[in-house]
Amino acid sequence: MTTDHPIIRAFDSAPLDIPLHAPFGISGGAQAVANNVLVTLELEGGAVGYGEAAPLPPYNGETQAAALAVLANARDWLVGRDVADWRTLAAEFRARGGTGCGSAQCGFEIAMLDALNRRDGVPMWKFFGGAGTELETDMTVTTGSPAEAAAAARDIRARRIRQIKVKVGGAGGPTHDLARLAAIHEVAPDSPLILDGNAGLSRAGASALVRGLRELGITPALLEQWLAKDDRDGMRALAEESGWLVAADESVCSAKDAEQVARERAAQVINIKLMKAGIAVALDIVDVARRTGLGLMIGGNVESMLAMTVSACFAAGQGGFSFADLDTPLFLATNPFSGGYALDGGMISVAHIGAGHGVVPR
Repeated sequence: MTTDHPIIRAFDSAPLDIPLHAPFGISGGAQAVANNVLVTLELEGGAVGYGEAAPLPPYNGETQAAALAVLANARDWLVGRDVADWRTLAAEFRARGGTGCGSAQCGFEIAMLDALNRRDGVPMWKFFGGAGTELETDMTVTTGSPAEAAAAARDIRARRIRQIKVKVGGAGGPTHDLARLAAIHEVAPDSPLILDGNAGLSRAGASALVRGLRELGITPALLEQWLAKDDRDGMRALAEESGWLVAADESVCSAKDAEQVARERAAQVINIKLMKAGIAVALDIVDVARRTGLGLMIGGNVESMLAMTVSACFAAGQGGFSFADLDTPLFLATNPFSGGYALDGGMISVAHIGAGHGVVPR
């Protein structure tokens, strides 16, 4: 391991546009191309780190153009700084615009830690704690028709992926979602279902969906952010009405948010997404969850193998994550990278990664 100061020599960002096999639909809209950003950071001595910003407009309104602008603003003040003090640099980036674009914040922090870990020869999963190297991921059925949902579920099971995540709350309301869920359940009756509303359901719609699920004999493993992000009373009532686990996603973008969810008993699980506000904030949220007894889930936006591998390293290295949703590389029509996590059925492994996150552009 080297001991001299890891000084930043160069920093750059560029569009990373990756087509999908089919549009990825959630309750707020669909994305046909992952309009992401590749971040490159080079240290004196030659170590290079790669990061990815993955804005998802239907999720929180962030765009590629906004991420590129925030990242470009960092170029002048970053060069010459010591990346070993990455948390201080992360806070400065946040103060200079990263707060308004969590995906840019995340891409910047990934690039810093990748360069630092490559320089020191440390696998990123070990940097994050070394608790483990494996996770079981689900795969997502996006919005669409019942026939499309059934076909997607068949494909997921053919891949030997056990857990299925289903996007709900889109056009057509609970009746349409119930038809889709019935079709999925018929194809994969033993698959645990994570039902993700992306804050798109009303309280009345959520209650109707709960009643319909009971009539179908479907017991979900998790209800992920069905209601508006600020409707913590409704989330608590949903957990009480259904008796099922409720996860907060859009509701938690900071440690303060996590504290509020725990205090108001609005959810039993928090979905950590590094793209919400970066790695430093995600570590703070994990600390709150552990202290307050909230369960942990790792997820993401529509990300390539680069960012998804970092999330896998984060969750496996930290340990204690009960749910993982790290499937989006499977939705991309091309892979512009070499390396990354290994996938066997639904089991992700990062044990083979030698330094950093192990992903490089082709």
